[in-house]
Amino acid sequence: MTRSTCVVDGDTFWLEGEKIRIADIDTPEISEPKCDSEYQLGMKATYRLRDLLNEGAFEVRPIGNRDEDRFGRKLRVVVRGGQSLGDQLVREGLARTWTGRREPWC
Repeated sequence: MTRSTCVVDGDTFWLEGEKIRIADIDTPEISEPKCDSEYQLGMKATYRLRDLLNEGAFEVRPIGNRDEDRFGRKLRVVVRGGQSLGDQLVREGLARTWTGRREPWC
């Protein structure tokens, strides 16, 4: 099955057949959470990302000099009106600013 446009989790989505990893944030895991609270927060982040993306036009911009991560996802910052949607998720307590390594959510 080829995915066209859908949200996978709080920091990953498909856009017109291309898998995008939001490069400036990290959100809790929903596919392999380490605890129930991680899963619950991850689902909130997933639904919020879906809602934010559906609110209107946005841009996906490259960040730094890496085009893709090790999973083949495009590393991008998602921007609307000059503001990072990732930063909005951080402000709402649903994500962390990406520091280059995963931190535990439990």
